[in-house]
Amino acid sequence: MLDYLGLEADLGEEERMIRDTARRFVEDEVREDIGQHWLDGTFPADLIAEMGDLGFYAPNLDGYGSPNVSETAYGLLMQELEACDSGLRSMASVQGALVMYPIHAFGSDDQKERWLPDLGTGEAVGCFGLTEPEHGSNPSAMETDAVKQGDEYVLNGTKTWITNSPIADVAVVWAKDRSAEDDPVRGFLVETDRDGVTTNKIDEKLSLRASITGEIALQDVRVPQEDVLPGVEGMKGPLSCLNQARYGIAWGAVGAARDCFETARSYATDREQFGGPIARFQLQQDKLAEMATQITTSQLLAYRLADLKERGDMEPTHVSMAKRNNVRMARDQSRIAREMLGGNGIVADHSPMRHMANMETVYTYEGTHDIHTLILGQDLTGIAAFE
Repeated sequence: MLDYLGLEADLGEEERMIRDTARRFVEDEVREDIGQHWLDGTFPADLIAEMGDLGFYAPNLDGYGSPNVSETAYGLLMQELEACDSGLRSMASVQGALVMYPIHAFGSDDQKERWLPDLGTGEAVGCFGLTEPEHGSNPSAMETDAVKQGDEYVLNGTKTWITNSPIADVAVVWAKDRSAEDDPVRGFLVETDRDGVTTNKIDEKLSLRASITGEIALQDVRVPQEDVLPGVEGMKGPLSCLNQARYGIAWGAVGAARDCFETARSYATDREQFGGPIARFQLQQDKLAEMATQITTSQLLAYRLADLKERGDMEPTHVSMAKRNNVRMARDQSRIAREMLGGNGIVADHSPMRHMANMETVYTYEGTHDIHTLILGQDLTGIAAFE
């Protein structure tokens, strides 16, 4: 596997174990069938519990069954999962960073006891409801609201582009509390079998097809007071969750690009044209050299981000830079890898075009490329272009 600067030589024993466990899982359990799942628009749901048994959901949290592994170990896990398919990494990322993390960070003791162990093992599945049909890049303008009535809140609104929602047991829903001054945003743990909750699946996607995506429609849904996340209010809640997810994406995109590179390199050394392997041609070597350079640069960024996160110095703008750069890199390099495979590159037997299509979603979700550009622009100039 491409590791041109030998970064993995410095990994600890636990980090190597997690990397190798994830890599074996992908090779033994997923890779053979993932192309067909992508074509069929299905997620291998039978693997959800196995992924839980292997500790793939939020292993960087502490307690409630989570082992508190290093941030590098967590990043390596995301990298190996996305080297197979972005849908696989998205499942683990949503379950861990967008559902378990806010419960762990902002939940009550009862909420943590109720949900974290089951989410960690995959016995329960969660989803994260922030994006709305009319409010994507500007989530603070959300229209979903909650009105307190006695010891309950009544929720109304619609969330969309929600990974896992059709199979979720609980949704972390962000809504404006209309009963409080200034309508603060609060997080609600909404069990999906409550009256008034529907989670319709979104079909006919042309990207991230091996992932279950849907909506969350809330019509007069009654949620008890004890299911409100008590430890946070305002946009800090959902945005802190997104930073956790974006961290995993920055690592995961490297995995997708690395898989494209390995596929292209193997093909170029095996494929013979004009009396020899196409890898002997300067044009092909130029493409491989550039791919290796761009992937290695993104690896360095991911490892540095892990160091900053481990010691508590990671800023949201650091995550924006890494997500923005690494996903763009994977988007570009997957296209080059597909090109190197010629006509064979357009079939599901080879991964680059599947990765290329998936990257269109990853390029857009968890903050679009353009929004992360403006976040960095504001940090560098002190002027907000989107206000």
